[in-house]
Amino acid sequence: MALRVVFPTKSSGAADRCAREILETVPLVMRVVRAEMRRQGALVVSVPQFRALAFVERHPGVSLAGVAEHLGVTAPTASTIVDRLVRRGLVGRVPDPEERRRVVLSLTPAGGRLFARLRARARRQVATRLEGASAADLRKVTAALAVLDRLFREEARVIG
Repeated sequence: MALRVVFPTKSSGAADRCAREILETVPLVMRVVRAEMRRQGALVVSVPQFRALAFVERHPGVSLAGVAEHLGVTAPTASTIVDRLVRRGLVGRVPDPEERRRVVLSLTPAGGRLFARLRARARRQVATRLEGASAADLRKVTAALAVLDRLFREEARVIG
C-alpha cells in the first residue's frame, strides 16, 4: 500500500477548483484561436512562428534558448523556426556583445509590422467570439483576468 502524503495548502477548495478551470479553459481558448487563424488563412507564418514573433516582440534581445524554452521545444527546433523568420526578414539575429557564442534576437521593422497585423487579427477573432456574452459576463471575465494578471505577471516577467 502506497503512503499518500497530503500537504495542507491554501489552494484547497475554491482555489483548487479555480486552478482546474483555468488549466482546462485557457488551452481550449487558444486551440480555438489557432484553429480559426488557420481556417481563415490568416497565418502567413505558422503558429509556432507567430508565438516566436510574439515572444521576441515582448523580449527584444532574447536568446534562441529563451525562445526554445518559451515554445517548449528543443533548441534545434527553435533554431529552425527562427531561421525561417530571419530568412523572411522578420527577425534580426546578432551576436551577443557579452557572449560571442550566443545570438540575440529582435523583430525587424517588417517583423514588427507583420506581428502587429497578426495580433490585431487575432484580437478581432477573440472579440467576435466574446460578442455572444452578456455585458455582465464580460465584466466578470475582465475582472477575473485582472486578478490573474496581478497574481502571475511578476513571476512571468522574472522567468521570461
